[in-house]
Amino acid sequence: MAKSEAPLPEPDRIPGAPHPRESLRLIGQTAAEEEFLTAYNSGRLHSGWLLTGPPGVGKATLAYRIAELLLSEQDANGLFGAAPPPASLQLDPDHPDARLIRADAHPRLFVLRRGPNSTGSNLATVISVEQTRDLKSFLHLSAADGGRRVVIIDTVDEMNRNAANALLKELEEPPERTTLLLLSHQPSGLLPTIRSRCRTLRLAPLPPANLAMALEDLGYHTDTPDALAVISGGSVGGAIRMLQSDGLSLYNSLVQLLSGLPRMDRPSAIKLSEACAGRGSENRFELTLNLIELLLSRAARSGLTGEPSSQGAPGEARLLASMAPHDHAARAWANLQQTLSARARHGKAVNLDPAALILDMLFRIEATAASFVSN
Repeated sequence: MAKSEAPLPEPDRIPGAPHPRESLRLIGQTAAEEEFLTAYNSGRLHSGWLLTGPPGVGKATLAYRIAELLLSEQDANGLFGAAPPPASLQLDPDHPDARLIRADAHPRLFVLRRGPNSTGSNLATVISVEQTRDLKSFLHLSAADGGRRVVIIDTVDEMNRNAANALLKELEEPPERTTLLLLSHQPSGLLPTIRSRCRTLRLAPLPPANLAMALEDLGYHTDTPDALAVISGGSVGGAIRMLQSDGLSLYNSLVQLLSGLPRMDRPSAIKLSEACAGRGSENRFELTLNLIELLLSRAARSGLTGEPSSQGAPGEARLLASMAPHDHAARAWANLQQTLSARARHGKAVNLDPAALILDMLFRIEATAASFVSN
């Protein structure tokens, strides 16, 4: 008998956290919620909405809250006349439509996201045009009960060119009583014609207090919300990943290592690099690359705007001020960030030894610092 395959993970679920459709509260995005609610209550609801912001700040949670409001609209009028306009996107968790959404079983909700690859062994890297054809079939079927229909695309960034062009046709002539919610981490990379046919809702990174509150809702606790907000970019998803992988400790080690610039402690640099090699170290390797890129971007920003108000690790503000004392240094760090990011992509593509790649990046940082950092 063939061994049964484990089900593929949902591409829009953060490991260790509830799916956005299961979240009962959205924290820190009141402005975006109120903007949509105002448009809805005005009777001038756009058919296409582009929800933008960094990964993990609540775009998908907001999309499902909007879907709850729209899909339950059929109950808006009762025997005694029109119901008052809603003052919130919050729907009673026991409402039939809310329960169907949480079960991923609502007949008038279509969620477009990455599916299995051609062999079914893993998730595909893009949303294909074939999946978009399924969306077209959904849009052109009449809803049995005449209620609104909602489409959530998570994320539109992952659509290949053919899929994006197919989506554009639906945005140009959307069916009546249909709302499309497009989630995007990088809207600048979308087709301009897609952006122009949607109204944009911008979601901001969460400040430390809101980030800590959102994490508590998901069963996570942090004693250092300021530092966690820095290294996660104010993203709940990013913060969970940092907590799961001890990212705060790793960033602290990186800051302490570079605090010796223009010279690094070579044994410490080798130790940090070797921790990224070997079986089971893939996540550590990826995290180290991301945190090096973060530190360089913060150094570049510090050279232009001064010391940051919050630190990702003790001593970071002092390090950044030393690394980038003026705008010339800021440009050098920005250029190095781009160079190392491209080198990291190439290194991963050709399976370069992770320890060698990290150590080379640290040596390049040391060499650049020799021009700006004094002993």
